[in-house]
Amino acid sequence: MIVITAPTGNIGRRLLSLLVEAAPARGEELRVVVRDPARLPEAVRGQVEVVTGSHGDAATVERAFAGADAVFWLVPPDASVTPDDAYSGFTRPAARAFATHGVGHVVGVSALGRGTPQAAQAGLVTASLAMDDLIAGSGVAYRALANPSFFENLLEEADSIRENGVFTDTAAADRPAPMVAVADIAATAAGLLLDRSWTGVGSIPVLGPQDLSPNDLARIMTEELGRPVRYRRQSLDELRTSMLGHGLNEAFVEAMVEMKRAKDRGLDAGFDRSLQTGPATEFTQWCARTLKPAVLATPEAVDAH
Repeated sequence: MIVITAPTGNIGRRLLSLLVEAAPARGEELRVVVRDPARLPEAVRGQVEVVTGSHGDAATVERAFAGADAVFWLVPPDASVTPDDAYSGFTRPAARAFATHGVGHVVGVSALGRGTPQAAQAGLVTASLAMDDLIAGSGVAYRALANPSFFENLLEEADSIRENGVFTDTAAADRPAPMVAVADIAATAAGLLLDRSWTGVGSIPVLGPQDLSPNDLARIMTEELGRPVRYRRQSLDELRTSMLGHGLNEAFVEAMVEMKRAKDRGLDAGFDRSLQTGPATEFTQWCARTLKPAVLATPEAVDAH
């Protein structure tokens, strides 16, 4: 029995699709934990067992992990609470349930940075690494998928790219860094969940095929979208003010700022791509398949979707 948390999110829905396709041939049963079962794709509802509730809730994970051999663990973003509450606090009931039910293997979505000089003061990344330690302490075999920033973050900039030809971040314009497509994270997770011959605790970097600077991203987007795209660097103070203006938790906002600062100081740099075990989508491919349709869509079509 493989349990998938967050099965309707960006990573989870892709993982669920891969497992639904592959699991029957391997004799694997699937169970999902979801707040709203109606959000599950209709095609998979009859092929998975559904536990309704939040996977941060003790009673829910007690039901979900009974008889489970493996669990995919992803903490949903929650900017209304502190980073510790968002990561370790949310995960603590699950870690107890892993031990109670003898879950053998857990694959978690985490972040790059462990072992770097920046790791202890990297805000949300520091909180994510502490969550990994909590899970590892439960006695399971654990693999943390150590991810950099996602290509999909640029989808939040689709309106600005469409209307103004501009995307924004806090990184230095010429600083290369790894980036990854969420489909690659899902594929790596699927491989680990289906072949559970691994033991112990470790992390697997999921890096994408090359490091790219914001200027590189602007150049590739310009080529793929057929329109000029440029990068505007936002200061950390601008980011802080904007997030606080949206009413987000002050400690969470500060942790986001710390993470961005750590990334600009090399938090994601220098990791070995040879350790990757799954696919590595090129940014050019992702632009053509995912970003271009979002940018070229009319505002009316985007609103309707």
